[in-house]
Order: sequence, then structure tokens, then C-alpha cells
Amino acid sequence: MIHAYCLFILVQLLSHSGASESGIVHGKVSKPHSRPYMASLQIRGHHTCGGILIREDFVLTAAHCKNSEPLTVVLGAHDIRKKEKSQQRIQVAKYHQHPDFTGQFDNDIMLLELKENAKLNKYVKAIGLPEKDGKIPANNICTVAGWGQTADDEPASNVLKEATEKIQSPSECKKKWKVFIPKQMLCTKFDKKKGGVCQGDSGGPLLCNSKPQGITAFTAKGDCNNPKYPHVFTKVSFFLPWIQKVMKGPGNVA
Repeated sequence: MIHAYCLFILVQLLSHSGASESGIVHGKVSKPHSRPYMASLQIRGHHTCGGILIREDFVLTAAHCKNSEPLTVVLGAHDIRKKEKSQQRIQVAKYHQHPDFTGQFDNDIMLLELKENAKLNKYVKAIGLPEKDGKIPANNICTVAGWGQTADDEPASNVLKEATEKIQSPSECKKKWKVFIPKQMLCTKFDKKKGGVCQGDSGGPLLCNSKPQGITAFTAKGDCNNPKYPHVFTKVSFFLPWIQKVMKGPGNVA
């Protein structure tokens, strides 16, 4: 399988290095096509990152999902190893990484402008974005979804899976991760048995109250299911002005 280095990982608690993929540990198989906004980002037919369709011509994902090889966006999928009739495969016309993303942990967000509009139907739908500066209370239960590995040493899942995680307070996140930036990140606590994000679907959503509040960013290296290390997500609401600017057209993009 091609490794597109799609999820930031920490070699030690307070340092950062390299990247990997992320996915869903334990959790459950999603009802087929119950999340029609989900996107599988692929390289030569292999899943490398997740994303969400936010307009018929734009997919939101993590900035570190950009690769030296072109990405193909697959929409309307449940089992990504099959050529389902519901699937739409669309090439990327332009990669809009956040201008302040430097390859580190901050500003880890990217918009993929599609070469052609997705055909919206019961299998493929755009999801609405959260309100600007919307606050998500600690202990709020949210959902993560993706096609990645089901454990650090397990193969990736062919079918879409999901799990629940709880929002953790920014102060607790900061205690665990020195690279945590409260204004632009969210972190979650999770149950080891229920699991959550891991290797295989960076760029996938953290859904709270049916809105994508976060984009999967990073977790602990080789220990994604250890509750001692919260999972970290890019906070979508903080970046709404930038997202709206990019989607208005190239004349408004720096």
C-alpha cells in the first residue's frame, strides 16, 4: 500500500516528526452511504486521507494530506475496494493549503478545488459548516469517521467506520500537547474499548451536533488508542474566513 504520510505523529510527547496515516480503531461500521459528504483521497487507487465535501466543487481536508503525487477524490463510497455504482472519482484542479501552513502542526487545513462539480444525489451531498467561533463544551460527544487502520498493527478498513470521542478542555489539551494551540485546535478524550482515530484517515471530520467542527490532525506515534494522549483536530470554525475567501474564487486568494 502506498503511504502518503497523512497524519502528523509525535516521536516524543513534546516533539514532532514525520507523518503517517490515521483511521478508526474499534468503533462500528457506518450504515452504507449514511455520511454522503465523506471523501476518500486516493493516490493510484489507494486511500491516503479523508476529507469532506463542503460544496459541489470543494473538499475540505488537512494541509499535510498534500502529496507529491496527484490526489483523486472519491465520493459516494462505502467500500473503497469495490467499484460501487454510487462512487464518483474526480481529479483535483487546485490545492489550496493554508498560506501559513509550514509543515508543522498549526494551520493544518486545505481545500481541494475539484476539476468538475460533484453530482449531488442521495449518495453524494455537501455538508454545512459550523458557525464562526462556535464553542464546543467539554465532554460534548462527537463522532469521527474514516477508512483507515483499525489498530496500530492492523490493516486498513475497506468500509467506512465511525466512533465517538468527547471534547476535552483546552487546558487539559495543552497539558498533554505543548504544540496545542487552543484558538485553532480541538482535542478529544476517548474510551480505549470504543477507540477513535488512528492510522489511515487524516483529514477526516470530527462531527459535533451534525457539523464538522474538526479535521483530524495528529495523535501519538504508534499508540493512537492510548487515552493518555488526546487526539487533536484542526478547529474548522477558526478558519471559516479563509475557507469562504478561497471558495469565492481565485481573484480573492493570495
